[in-house]
Amino acid sequence: MIVFARHGQTGPNRDGLVLGRADPELTDEGYRQAEILAATLAGEPITAILASPLLRARQTAEAVGAACGVPVALDERLVEIDWGAWEGRPAGGLATSDVDRWRKDDGTAPEGESLDSLSRRVESFCTEQLEADGLVVAVSHVSPIKAAAAWALGVDGTVAWRMFLGLASITRVGWGRTSPVLLSFNETGHLRPAEARNDD
Repeated sequence: MIVFARHGQTGPNRDGLVLGRADPELTDEGYRQAEILAATLAGEPITAILASPLLRARQTAEAVGAACGVPVALDERLVEIDWGAWEGRPAGGLATSDVDRWRKDDGTAPEGESLDSLSRRVESFCTEQLEADGLVVAVSHVSPIKAAAAWALGVDGTVAWRMFLGLASITRVGWGRTSPVLLSFNETGHLRPAEARNDD
């Protein structure tokens, strides 16, 4: 099984900016989220931890690795999609016509990476890891994790536009009898205060 974990908060996430290949570190809140995520995963029989090479993912993965006693390795296939000319712009400030054109074309932001390219590298990662025994934690970003969920469901990558994935969330992908399966998506209960969880 692959346990996909999204990294904790960064300044651009907090400020609602488009964040792709830029490399900010975690905020104090992001570190707190990473520690909670790490404590949540510490009890699982993790055999490997792989992370995107971007700093925010590495810092989150290092917290998980320290809690689980498992070293962290990097995998380029887990890196965030390249948003090209949209990088760093307010997500809510992108022109509707530009976003509509992006969705109607092949899902490639100006000077960025296509959804097809993202889907291919994420499929390669998932297939390789699910063929191996054990439980792998993959610390990545919103777009690759959505792509993994789409792959598991056997649907087009554009389904990502109908998904929400929170910071420091957990998504699980496994292998069924004949195909991959999406076991969970956007688990965030671990981030709620303990007293709130006890009220359920």
